[in-house]
Amino acid sequence: MNTQVKTAPIEVSQVEHRNTGMPLDLSVVHAVQVNTQASQRRAASLPGRRAVKADAQSAWLLKAVTCIDLTTLNGDDTEGRVRRLCAKAAQPVRQDLLDALGMGDRGITTGAVCVYHRFVAAAVDALAGTGIPVAAVSTGFPAGLSPHSTKLAEIEASVADGAQEIDIVITREHVLTGNWQALYDEMRDYRAACGDAHVKAILATGDLKTLRNVAKASMVCMMAGADFIKTSTGKESVNATLPVSLTMVRAIRQYREMTGHKVGYKPAGGVSKAKDVLTYFALMKEELGHDWLQPDMFRIGASSLLGDIERQLEHRVTGAYSAAQRHPIG
Repeated sequence: MNTQVKTAPIEVSQVEHRNTGMPLDLSVVHAVQVNTQASQRRAASLPGRRAVKADAQSAWLLKAVTCIDLTTLNGDDTEGRVRRLCAKAAQPVRQDLLDALGMGDRGITTGAVCVYHRFVAAAVDALAGTGIPVAAVSTGFPAGLSPHSTKLAEIEASVADGAQEIDIVITREHVLTGNWQALYDEMRDYRAACGDAHVKAILATGDLKTLRNVAKASMVCMMAGADFIKTSTGKESVNATLPVSLTMVRAIRQYREMTGHKVGYKPAGGVSKAKDVLTYFALMKEELGHDWLQPDMFRIGASSLLGDIERQLEHRVTGAYSAAQRHPIG
């Protein structure tokens, strides 16, 4: 079956966005308010608002592939697994499916590969010539409770090994105790240690208790120079949710209105189904606009998501759903 996708918004923007930050403005932080019930109602309305089918759905799912940070962060990771993951990142969708969809010559890859520091050098080697960046989790991931000097040394080591993106974890205690100066200073140090590498601030929102805390932490991290704000490590009991995402993207919108700087967004943990990612695209489009539909401003931290997307694309081509093991990740 040759199902041509006529319009597929999958171009990867080459524009570099760096958020230079600003001095900590506690008046802005203390003024943050979040209507939890209204946020929950708004989030609940999203899944049914932007239904896309047929060719349009295939186009957006291919777009989603380019926004995935293909991730392995397990205690039993090996170099072999990481290299297989990198091979999947470079060819995320089977060539026969891309050909059937009329997209075989588009060079579709994932947005990045995300690994522990130990595997950064191997991933950089495996991805050489693909243009796919390596993202390293850092700063005592996932708990973020290592000594500050150790966290900075870990960032510097990953950058030295070739990581172009660093996903740091904040100290949740600073948020839970309202010590915004400490959070700001910590984030500024991380930003400086990253140098030219982009820094994603993981808020671990499942540990922050309230949407107001999420909003305040988002604002402080952006003031301190985070290029992205990210929901979760994937290791908390609650990870990315739509109410949390709505809260964070509205903080991004407020920050841009204040400073003119654009900050990216990355939901991570719990985004495992193709239908979920379409809902997140609707959220980004409605709240932030077209610029946040590109992989330089929107990433999804995921492992199993890619397999489900590939299954949906095969269904579009063949009319039948395949077994999950036909779409290995790494």
